[in-house]
Amino acid sequence: MIKKESREALQAFVSVAKEEFDGFAGTITSDGYEKAVELILNAEKNGNRVHITGIGKPSHVAAYMASLLSSTGTPTYFLHGTEAVHGSCGQLVAGDVVICISNSGETGELKSTVTAIKNNGCKVISVTGNLESWLAKKGDACLFAGVGQEGGPLNRAPRLSVLAEMVALQGLSVVLQVNRGITPKDYVKWHPGGTLGSLRENEK
Repeated sequence: MIKKESREALQAFVSVAKEEFDGFAGTITSDGYEKAVELILNAEKNGNRVHITGIGKPSHVAAYMASLLSSTGTPTYFLHGTEAVHGSCGQLVAGDVVICISNSGETGELKSTVTAIKNNGCKVISVTGNLESWLAKKGDACLFAGVGQEGGPLNRAPRLSVLAEMVALQGLSVVLQVNRGITPKDYVKWHPGGTLGSLRENEK
C-alpha cells in the first residue's frame, strides 16, 4: 500500500518537474549550439573524434548520449570520468573534442579529468547548470543545463538536473543530425535491429 505521504510527494514532484522543465526549455535556442557544433564539425574535418564524460549520475547521461549521438551521425566515445586520469586519456589525441557534464560544474574529480583532457590537447564542451562555474569557464563552448530544484522530498538526489542535461544534449544531437542531412536510409543502416531497424528507407 502506498502511503498518503508518498502519493503527495509524487504529486509535488510532478508539479515541480513541469515548472522546472518549462523554465529550462525556454532557455534553449539554436544560437546556443553554434560554438559546440562548430567545434565538433571542425574536429571531424581534421580526422579527430568526439568523446563524452561525467562523474556520478552524469556518467550515465554520458553513456546514453554516446550511443544516441553515434546512432544519429556523430560517432561518440564514452570516456570514463575517473579512469581518465588513470590511463584512459590514452583514447584521446590532440584535436579531439570532449563533452564534459557536471550540474554544479565544481566536482573535484571532474576538474582533474578536464585538466588532463586539456593537457592532452583536446577541446572541451561544458554541459552545466552553473554558467559561473569552473567547468563553464574552462569550456571552449558551454551548453546550459540548469534547473532550480531537483524535485523529491530532500531536493538532493539528481533528478531534474539529469533531465536538463539529457534534453540539452538531445538538442545537440538533433542539430547535428539535421545539419548533416541524415536520411532514413542512413539511420536504418546504423540501426538494423529491433522495431526501428524494420523501418523502410522512405519512412520518416
